[in-house]
Amino acid sequence: MRALLQRVTEATVRVDGAIIGRCGPGLLILVCAMQSDDAAAADRLAAKVAKLRMFADAGGKTNLAIGDVGGSALVVSQFTLAADTSRGNRPGFSQAAAPDVGRALYERFAVTLAGLGIAVETGRFGADMQVALVNDGPFTLWVEA
Repeated sequence: MRALLQRVTEATVRVDGAIIGRCGPGLLILVCAMQSDDAAAADRLAAKVAKLRMFADAGGKTNLAIGDVGGSALVVSQFTLAADTSRGNRPGFSQAAAPDVGRALYERFAVTLAGLGIAVETGRFGADMQVALVNDGPFTLWVEA
């Protein structure tokens, strides 16, 4: 699985103009399941995200994880993280998991992350979503598991 983590002061996701998920301060997590992924990959990614030190301690060093600072997470599915841009001008998405598998792994990631003590809200899988955020830093990481 792939994830793009953005440290935020706040983030929201809207569907049809209505806010369906929000977080802050914490992480906006864009998640994509790949064809070869399984439940273990979703669990590994959630564990890695929960432990990543992306937040500053009292001395200003990035020594704290999201749980250490009482942060929350907004988890949004984004199959375009599977984009292959190596040929031509049109990205290919054939490496993304099939929609039913992608949905199950996205949901498992969110549930597993919540089970690790992180307050989690989500977007809506497969929906046309509008995501707004205030990136803190900016501090953005690409993570794979």
